[in-house]
Amino acid sequence: MKVVLLKDVPTIGKTGQIKEVPDGYARNYLLKSGLASPATKEATTMTKSKLEAESKKQAKIDAELATAAKMLDGLTVAIPGKTGAGSKLYGSVTSADIAGAVQKVTGYELDKRKIELPEPIRSLGDYNVTVRLSSSLSPVVKVKVVPQGS
Repeated sequence: MKVVLLKDVPTIGKTGQIKEVPDGYARNYLLKSGLASPATKEATTMTKSKLEAESKKQAKIDAELATAAKMLDGLTVAIPGKTGAGSKLYGSVTSADIAGAVQKVTGYELDKRKIELPEPIRSLGDYNVTVRLSSSLSPVVKVKVVPQGS
């Protein structure tokens, strides 16, 4: 029986593919579980249109992320911090602080969870921080921690 896969099925294929499977497997498992539907002309065209719409949506998101990556790559933000003796900070600079500073400078709202900061910054100086926008886009933002009031 020919079926159109509505979801990814590990042993058969990916969403949107048309596959030939045994009749019993299709009726008893795939159709009842909502993983597939019979491969009629309507189901095939509907699945193709959904895949096209999804790919257009993903292309738009990728273009927006590429624009953001260009804007963020090489950007330098200064973050003031209260210092104690020497160059140690009272407290630390976190990914939320960096996201706020980037938003003030560029107007781009950056999710703090996308900032890769292995540990909070606890002293004055210059740091390179990676921002993981997607699996292929990772711009580097330069963070300059300066004493407060300078």
